[in-house]
Amino acid sequence: MNKHFEDTRYYLKRAGETAKRGVSEELEPIRDRFQSVTGGEEEPEPSRLDEIKADLKGVQEKAEGEAKEAIGEARGKIQQYRESRAAE
Repeated sequence: MNKHFEDTRYYLKRAGETAKRGVSEELEPIRDRFQSVTGGEEEPEPSRLDEIKADLKGVQEKAEGEAKEAIGEARGKIQQYRESRAAE
């Protein structure tokens, strides 16, 4: 029974891929005409500035995480110091 399900899944995947290619081919002239009428082109590639902004955002998030961790460790050390002073 499992073999039948595997075969069915394979053929459904192929049918979906074929349908997708067919729809793309049918709509290509319409897409081309729309782009020529609107003058629109596809999305441009990200600029160097956008890449730098994304990198800086990542660095900022990493720094915030490290700062929170350092604050937590400092609080723990302060708590230990207070407990040791209270025990004396």
